[in-house]
Amino acid sequence: MSHHSPIPLAPRILIVGGGAREHAIAWKLAQSDRNLQLYAAPGNPGMAQLCTCVPISASAIEELVRFAVAERMDLVVIGPEQPLALGLADALREQGMAVVGPSQAAARLETSKSFAKEVMKRAGVPTAQAESFTDAASARAYVEAHGAPLVVKADGLAAGKGVTVARTLAEALAAVDEAMVGEKFGTAGQRVLIEDLLVGPEVSLMCFVDGETVVPMLPARDHKPVGDGDTGPNTGGMGAFAPVYDFIADGLDDEVVENIVRPTLATLRADGIDYQGVLYVGLMITATGPAVIEFNARFGDPETEVVLPLLRSDLLDVLWALANGHLADTEVAWADNEAAVCVVLAADGYPEHPRTGDLITLPPTTEAGVAFYAGTSRQDGLLVTSGGRVLTLLGVGKSFTAAREQVYRFARTVHFPGQHMRTDIAATAVERTI
Repeated sequence: MSHHSPIPLAPRILIVGGGAREHAIAWKLAQSDRNLQLYAAPGNPGMAQLCTCVPISASAIEELVRFAVAERMDLVVIGPEQPLALGLADALREQGMAVVGPSQAAARLETSKSFAKEVMKRAGVPTAQAESFTDAASARAYVEAHGAPLVVKADGLAAGKGVTVARTLAEALAAVDEAMVGEKFGTAGQRVLIEDLLVGPEVSLMCFVDGETVVPMLPARDHKPVGDGDTGPNTGGMGAFAPVYDFIADGLDDEVVENIVRPTLATLRADGIDYQGVLYVGLMITATGPAVIEFNARFGDPETEVVLPLLRSDLLDVLWALANGHLADTEVAWADNEAAVCVVLAADGYPEHPRTGDLITLPPTTEAGVAFYAGTSRQDGLLVTSGGRVLTLLGVGKSFTAAREQVYRFARTVHFPGQHMRTDIAATAVERTI
């Protein structure tokens, strides 16, 4: 599909989803010089300042397709994994629509960890040795024979929470029982993957992929554990920073594209699966080089909130080219001397039992910084908490020190009962030296 379709004069764009990631996408698109008509389904109170929000759930596939067709959307950008898993991209493309988001078959790289492992094995992609089990007794036997440390993962979608890094045998056995016997993750844990623990710093590298062309974004680092110093349970992410300068200095972005992304896409293509969307590669930089921890079939969260602010090109140009197959002819430029840090303000009790319904007070102007809304809703016109990760705050500066100062100064002006955040996001980020 490499015929160049020009961008319409007032392009109508639908963003599917309603979290901080989707708010960041809308915020970046809204900076376009073009006269965009932005819509969000379902969106959130922050997105409502930029988009027309429509009350359709991100997983209501038929309703979303009907709306996109009836309202003549020129482009649909799919944020979360759930609609991809349900085949939203396929259903929209069947209607001839331009879509940012892979097919249901391609999204299995994220929705089935055992499928992803099998593809990586065939592609010769570096990743942890792993075995998959559908029977708790054989999973336990493997753990006992193998010993700790191990990583235990629910195979399906578990909202970023189905992974246990087990340092001891007891922890590993408990994690198997939790997923397979206690069904903590529902059907996602009916199959469990047990893999060797990779050691090293983590990096997230997202790529724009139009089926043929792969354009890496700036690398980011996410902070998963809930507490300072990486303590407490893993969450969907408590903050992030970009870029990861040592990763770029070592030329690892190109290495990952050549040795990981291209072979993976070629293996999918050999199975008749074309990948068109954003591919997120979660990496561990081991002693022997980058290895894949996981793939996501969409923009990462909270990485998107630090990567997109550093994009210099018009995001609409990039997403339009991606959806229409001419990414190769589109310049994708990044800020070369800016650092971004985002910090998640989480609700009391997150991640296990987040409290909701608390009143949020934000400073009257946005000069303090940018707030991307996540678990928020309006009740009687007032902004209240409605999820675990409530707001993602952004700071951008000429250094990580400056960006951190900005974001934490901003954080002190935002209030809701029981809020908590990590105070050490990007504290050890390596500053730019070149």
